[in-house]
Amino acid sequence: MNERIAVVGAGIAGLAHAWAAARRGAKVVVVERSPASCGASIRNFGMVWPIGQPAGNRYETALRSRALWIEFLNDAGIWHNPCGSLHVAHREQEWAVLSEFNDRAPQLGYECQLLDAEQVLERSPAANSEGLLGGLWSPTEVCVDPRQVIRLMPQWLNSKYQVQFCFDTTVDEIRLPQVSATDGRTWEVDRVLVASGADFQTLYPETIRKAGLGHCKLQMLRTRPQPDNWQLGPMIASGLTLRHYPTFAVCDSLFRLKDRIEAESPELNRFGIHVMVSQHGSGELVLGDSHEYGRAIEPFDKVEIDELILQELRRIVNFPDWTIAQRWHGVYPVLEDEILFVEEPDPGVKLAIAVGGCGMTMSFGLADALWEQWLGSVQIRQGTPA
Repeated sequence: MNERIAVVGAGIAGLAHAWAAARRGAKVVVVERSPASCGASIRNFGMVWPIGQPAGNRYETALRSRALWIEFLNDAGIWHNPCGSLHVAHREQEWAVLSEFNDRAPQLGYECQLLDAEQVLERSPAANSEGLLGGLWSPTEVCVDPRQVIRLMPQWLNSKYQVQFCFDTTVDEIRLPQVSATDGRTWEVDRVLVASGADFQTLYPETIRKAGLGHCKLQMLRTRPQPDNWQLGPMIASGLTLRHYPTFAVCDSLFRLKDRIEAESPELNRFGIHVMVSQHGSGELVLGDSHEYGRAIEPFDKVEIDELILQELRRIVNFPDWTIAQRWHGVYPVLEDEILFVEEPDPGVKLAIAVGGCGMTMSFGLADALWEQWLGSVQIRQGTPA
């Protein structure tokens, strides 16, 4: 195949689509408006999180995405930790949901294990033993450092598949076979994949407006590296997370958990707070997060949200060092009940935006499926050694 492909955007979704096309033999150029991708793709936990996807096609796609992640990370020699995840329960309603889900899991296709309090503490030194009832262990989750991935994957794609990257370059017009940038450069291509993330204005704004895409803002924090090589173990999620991911919507007991949270802590719902922790290779802990929705996202972070996140985390985990080294917010696109927005605004042009905050988990699998559909079943090219 001698298809010439342009990918607009070098966030994780754009990189995933560039790889999916290149490994099928296409000649790929990636055009990114910033000197380096700096959006939601580097402002997250670094969690490849299949357990967060509902049973069926979405969970299967998440597992396919995980397999592609492992293939890429091993080939590129980039740090990652297939540490799995722990949902911990410190309240009876949380324990009821985890127990019910564990009973349903085999029929739904999930690989997980219900642990008592002692077993949870064996898995992770971070779990707070006070009031701990137990947890749900899943082996499928993988931790990456998104800052490393976003910076190093372009080098790997160029070395292995000769993918060309044009950073600090803004595409302002697509009229196939020509793609044009504001600096006067043009590319002759056969197809274009636009992965513009939360940028709704530069290309095809009317298409995005009609689809009803919105924004979600999240606040996050990072500790300094933990002392003495202290290790978190599995990535950890609290009982609050059970109401956030659709995986657990199959549990009848979830309603009682939601009612308790609304009655006791409505502020957590107001800011969409559910707390999780990951640890990168440097020893830093990534803490979060919140969810504020709307088309007009304010650039100003709320101290109240950070304090609520830390308050809830202290209920479920203990760390040697809680010193906060960095605080930030990210913005990602959302579309109700969807994880990928795909539109073909012009022949040969696809607009593909990961929505719902699961780009790190799903982008590789979704991109692989899209290019399989768009280009057909072809012999995957292995490229040259990186």
